[in-house]
Amino acid sequence: MKKELFDLKGKVAIVTGGNGGIGLGMARGMADAGADIAVVGRNEEKSKAAVTELASRGVRAIAVTADVTSKQAVAGMVERVTRELGRIDILVNNAGINIRKPPHVLELEEWGSVIDTNLTSAFLCSKAVHPLMKAAGGGKVINIGSMMSIFGASFAPAYAASKGGIVQFTRACACAWAGDNIQANAILPGWIDTDLTKRARVEVGGLHERVLARTPAALGRHRRLRGDCGFPGVGGVRFRHRHRHSHRWRVFDHGLRGPCRRAQRKAPAMPGLRV
Repeated sequence: MKKELFDLKGKVAIVTGGNGGIGLGMARGMADAGADIAVVGRNEEKSKAAVTELASRGVRAIAVTADVTSKQAVAGMVERVTRELGRIDILVNNAGINIRKPPHVLELEEWGSVIDTNLTSAFLCSKAVHPLMKAAGGGKVINIGSMMSIFGASFAPAYAASKGGIVQFTRACACAWAGDNIQANAILPGWIDTDLTKRARVEVGGLHERVLARTPAALGRHRRLRGDCGFPGVGGVRFRHRHRHSHRWRVFDHGLRGPCRRAQRKAPAMPGLRV
């Protein structure tokens, strides 16, 4: 018998970057809980494929092609989701990119691209859904941070800055919108098997081996995040309680922050990745 972690029947969730990786994993989890899903991304074909899979779970699902760094595009996205799915209860700000260069090599345009995609998009989407959630009596905002929200790395200055900003932005939203019964929480994934980390394995030699050497539970799979968005105090998408479970963040790192002593003894040096 399938155990239901939480019930989202009748709710509508937007997942930016929801056509793959962590975003798709969380979309699957919410769809399995009964939520209708709007997958937002720039790759139309990937989004359509994701929607086909989600719809097979017995929920409504739509693909919205939009650049979430654009205020106009975000407004259009919110209007379409409201028109086609009827409401917006949950927003998962998951869209993200990385450009792996040390700070003295990174160009201003590259810095801006990462900050806009990872952080400004969360601001634009959250601001756009706030009036609708407030009018509906509440809602949930789940922001996807990273272990780089709390670690430092020589090769990811813009990414780390954007993900550190995600944690503080989450706290600001939680404080500002508590009276509107809108909870904001963040999830900080570690070394998860996604397209983003696959590129990192190619671009930063030896990084994959160094991270795994000090991660007791090894490489994470995005399917394990399917239910994580529903835990109270994390994603907090349960709708049983009002004015609770907000401004928290959960690290999903498979033990990377605090590896066991045996793993620490075996772990090679990791210059540029302070844990």
